[in-house]
Amino acid sequence: MSYLTPEKKRELFGKYGKADSDTGSPESQIALFSYRISHLTEHLKGNRHDFGTQRALLRLVGKRRRLLEYLKEIDIARYRAIVKTLNLRR
Repeated sequence: MSYLTPEKKRELFGKYGKADSDTGSPESQIALFSYRISHLTEHLKGNRHDFGTQRALLRLVGKRRRLLEYLKEIDIARYRAIVKTLNLRR
């Protein structure tokens, strides 16, 4: 069974986006990437030599970082809100 079901995606998009079907907003994409990053991180704790997953994790982290930079440039208030709700910075 997949960890990322369509229901879970709708829940993430509904919570962080504007609607359940809002798949394109930076906030919903960042939330989805964060969910996937946490799942892959847990997987790598038990499977240290899974280098394919490690590479996928690093690519996701880079995508999320670029989206956060984009959001910071266009609207700093939205950036601060998503960082605060997802606890990305300390």
